[in-house]
Amino acid sequence: MKKLRSHVILIFIILIAIAIGILVSSGIMFYATFENSDEIAPGVFIKGVNVSGMTKEKAKQTISNYLAENMADHLTFSYGNYEYDVEVEQINAYFDIDSAINYAYEIGRNKGPIQNIKDYVSVLMNKIDIDPILIYDENALIDYMDFLEISIPDQVEQPSYYIDKDELVITTGSTGKGIEKSRLKEMLIASLQDITYSNQVFVIPTYTTYPDVLDIGAIHEEVYKPVINASYTTNPYSFTVEETGVDFSVNEVVETIPSVGTNEEYRFDLIYTEPAVRVADFGMDAFPDLLARYTTRYVNNPDRTTNLRLSSNAMTGTVLMPGQAFSFNSIVGPRTTARGYKEAAVYSDGTVTNGVGGGICQVVTTLYNAAIQADLKITERRNHTFVPGYANAGFDATVAYGSQDFKFVNSRNYPIKIVSSVENGYCTVSIYGLRTDNEYEVSIEAEIIKTIPKKTAGGQTGYVADSFRITKQNGNLIKREKISRDTYSAR
Repeated sequence: MKKLRSHVILIFIILIAIAIGILVSSGIMFYATFENSDEIAPGVFIKGVNVSGMTKEKAKQTISNYLAENMADHLTFSYGNYEYDVEVEQINAYFDIDSAINYAYEIGRNKGPIQNIKDYVSVLMNKIDIDPILIYDENALIDYMDFLEISIPDQVEQPSYYIDKDELVITTGSTGKGIEKSRLKEMLIASLQDITYSNQVFVIPTYTTYPDVLDIGAIHEEVYKPVINASYTTNPYSFTVEETGVDFSVNEVVETIPSVGTNEEYRFDLIYTEPAVRVADFGMDAFPDLLARYTTRYVNNPDRTTNLRLSSNAMTGTVLMPGQAFSFNSIVGPRTTARGYKEAAVYSDGTVTNGVGGGICQVVTTLYNAAIQADLKITERRNHTFVPGYANAGFDATVAYGSQDFKFVNSRNYPIKIVSSVENGYCTVSIYGLRTDNEYEVSIEAEIIKTIPKKTAGGQTGYVADSFRITKQNGNLIKREKISRDTYSAR
């Protein structure tokens, strides 16, 4: 009985050896044919697509067609009831197909006869699926996540202050939500790598953000000003702007405000010392040259027009010394009904709705274009969620009190004066100062690099636009500098 069992085992081992020998012999025979071909080894897949027996050119065409048919052009993320689309083109994402195909082609080649045969037989028996490397623009991705973070609702509101007539108004701010950018990046890249993302809506990962500690000393340093009388000369031109002396009681503020993050407002009397001589006393003689003028048209909706005029009047007459920064939110202040602002259409959280102060972004947009033409340095500017009716894509600027500002610096060597008006259907911003002998002509150009179809019949087309700062002198192009890539949603 034991001898019979031993014979059976021996026969079984012999049969297995014969089978393996046949398989190896067949593999070697097939490999000999494969080695002299220009085809990819059998058992090789790329992104789940079988490219066995294909030439490199055929495999590239097959994989390219497969990705084009199965990859959507955007990913959809959600926060609460809001959805945001990330255009794949926005971050210049694509698969490195060539490297994947080269890797596939090299299987069974260029490693020596024995290793080549082993690799060939291995993929023949076990198969291999190669996932191409995803290439994307890291800086463009960071820029988009920054843009997305200020677009979601529930923004943190930092402690802030503004001057309201003869009072210092301090707000303690409130908590909000920030985006976990590392997790969002992992989610986005993993989703792009997995081409089934087009059927999913991804929830934006967030965390609670807290306002900064209220720095009363820093507020005092910014608010306090010694009184200065205005003066200027014309030969040569030199200028000193007047400053009203301003102060407040630090002790009173410290004793009154208990903590930050409570979303409360406190008011304190300011102590003013008026200058004896003001810039207004000089008229326009101190600003002899028109540096820039930009105009946009508006529809005379009474409430919206009121908002335009209030914000325009708040900034007209502003004088900036060389190197001095302009902040729209600081100059204009909060847009509230108590200050006369009305409800009008605004872009908010990816929709068009009514909000107090609606329409003032037209003043900001007009100012932005004038500041560019005056060759001033823009330090903070964002585009709208949708293309506004008064400006083309790439030419607009938006603000939101407490979270988004428009800022620039007087980068010229002489003071400038902003003159703004809203009348007869036109919003106009002029900037005056002193022209130089080598004055530049500066303007904005924009290129539409992608059009996003409307979501509804009565909706609005979206765009991805690149904006450029064009600098010329005597009509000759000096520099063409890219200043932004703006994405406008469709609806």
